[in-house]
Amino acid sequence: MSLAISDGLRDRLSSWLDHERALKSASEHTITAYARDVSGWLSFLAGHEGGTFGVAQIARLRITDMRAWMAHERSRGVAPRSLARSLSAVKTFTRWLAERDGFDPTAILSTRSPKFQKKLPRPLSPDAARDMLSTVEMQHDEPWIAARDVAVVTLLYGCGLRISEALSLTGNALPLGEVIRIVGKGDKERIVPVLPAARRAVAEYVRLCPYEMTPDAPLFRGKRGGALNPRLIAKVTEAARMQLGLPASVTPHAMRHSFATHLLNAGGDLRAIQELLGHASLSTTQAYTAVDGARLLEVYDAAHPRAKKA
Repeated sequence: MSLAISDGLRDRLSSWLDHERALKSASEHTITAYARDVSGWLSFLAGHEGGTFGVAQIARLRITDMRAWMAHERSRGVAPRSLARSLSAVKTFTRWLAERDGFDPTAILSTRSPKFQKKLPRPLSPDAARDMLSTVEMQHDEPWIAARDVAVVTLLYGCGLRISEALSLTGNALPLGEVIRIVGKGDKERIVPVLPAARRAVAEYVRLCPYEMTPDAPLFRGKRGGALNPRLIAKVTEAARMQLGLPASVTPHAMRHSFATHLLNAGGDLRAIQELLGHASLSTTQAYTAVDGARLLEVYDAAHPRAKKA
């Protein structure tokens, strides 16, 4: 990291990344993004302030310095969404640093994130979801690989799993029962019901898979027996949706969105769906579902009877 920053600040940045990796269970992808975002911020400030930049200089930053950095990023063509992500990483690092070095981080933490229009997920219709499951099976000539792809996508749609959660399953989960224990983001555990269709899909894959299903080994294997790369599921999903003429928004994660939306449309309770998806906030669950306005009002009235009396 060739930044004009002090050794002390460099060590603190490294310690913070270790903290996020070990205690916050951040993925390596997240750690890489954090390091890039915060390093870019420090690099700008070192040039902006002149001389070696350290913790003392961070403690003296003003809101105008933060605005100068954001203006610089925008001038480089950084999109508002990406800048908001970088600012979030900067704030997380600064909050951690301030707790250890005893300075007031208000100027940095009060910096407003750039506004951007959030892209709401686009779930599939029930018919399209069923078509996807049947079409995914046709994307590979090797029977066990075709069965594997179907099993993974069925878990995404039938159980609302994240792709990372499905691929983190090991042979210890076999045979799948009526429920499965999932360890999601932040090492939070939840119990998820497993539909008969998902159990059948996984059982068929296990029957055909040429590799031994030992308790500690990955459940879903790549062609050579190693852990399955999530990119392969993205590719097979892309091939299936193109064959069906579905939009580019149909991704593995869209199957999870569809799970939530279809449950809600069928009368599912919003908070129960929140638990199934492993969302920390109910607002996140709302964003991951797409239902008509009348259905949302029904859910609201059922959850808040007083609203009927207003």
